[in-house]
Amino acid sequence: MSKPRIVIVGAGAVGGYIGAHMTHAGHDVTMVDPWPEHVRTMRTKGLSISGMSPAESLTVKMQAKHLTELQDLVKERAIDIAIVAVKSYDTIWATHMIAQYLAPLGYVVSAQNCVNEERIASVVGWGKTVGCMVGNNFAVELYEPGAIRRTMPKDGKIATLEAGEVHGRITPRIEQLAEILSSVDKARATTNLWGVRWSKLCVNGMRNGVSAATGLGGNARDRHDRIRRVVVKLAGEAVKVGRAMGLDLEPIAKIDPDLWVRATDNDAAAVKELDELILAGTSGAARSDLQRPSMAQDIAKGRRTEIDYMNGYIAEKGQAAGVPAPTHAALTRIVRDVERGRLEAKPENLFSLTN
Repeated sequence: MSKPRIVIVGAGAVGGYIGAHMTHAGHDVTMVDPWPEHVRTMRTKGLSISGMSPAESLTVKMQAKHLTELQDLVKERAIDIAIVAVKSYDTIWATHMIAQYLAPLGYVVSAQNCVNEERIASVVGWGKTVGCMVGNNFAVELYEPGAIRRTMPKDGKIATLEAGEVHGRITPRIEQLAEILSSVDKARATTNLWGVRWSKLCVNGMRNGVSAATGLGGNARDRHDRIRRVVVKLAGEAVKVGRAMGLDLEPIAKIDPDLWVRATDNDAAAVKELDELILAGTSGAARSDLQRPSMAQDIAKGRRTEIDYMNGYIAEKGQAAGVPAPTHAALTRIVRDVERGRLEAKPENLFSLTN
């Protein structure tokens, strides 16, 4: 039996990292990307992955296509698994683009930061839509053509990649996908896709936009006493919204959701405990000082951010559920101003949110 044909749309940090490891493990993977130099480098010199140890590093030549070459797929074997790894605002067109080359039983996987399954389903239908949560310690950056670095070590204990069906059942295709993903990092099939998705959104919502607005990397952000207060408020608000939506939340950055809520509600003991846990997470062994969330990378590169699909989305869902998320709404406005050059990224931008 032939191996599944896998096409990854978006060979950025996440898509490239996943694709390189899958290819290295012998899977049939083709990358599709709009950056000509990146595509050329992947084909000729290979895609280089720099991990936090020599054992995590590799270089592998990739089957790679530029967007303008995508029509060549009509001459090739149909796609069994299409992994969408583009920014959230590009989800719809990317799904439309690849859907026409799917095999009859082929499906599309969202391996993205935000909640995009509904957008994918609007193109291919819910039956061909699958989710893949990319975990909290999966910190990667595409820093030059054909070169990606990982700035947080592999945990080896907790699944970094979780694949799930939208209906929550474990199916043969999800088991197969989880097995394929295990060539990248520790992976598992989940029956709680929506709870896992929202739990990860809580983490992104308390980190990405904050670093984008302040210019601080992960460690500097969490060590900053005033900014850490904002991080806690964002997490607590997001947990409240998720619970109002009826979701079964999992630990948020390995911390019980209740602790974030209690700290947001100014429980002194909870604030103290969270401070200790967050600061412990900034040690060199836990996270590199090079680590910058994807949205901070976007600001540094002058790119559009996903703020409307992250903190803006949390605020929108909170309003619909009758659970306000004012810190998320305010952060969304501030990041938009930084993104458009109206504000310089600096910690002072968020000091008003600590009141």
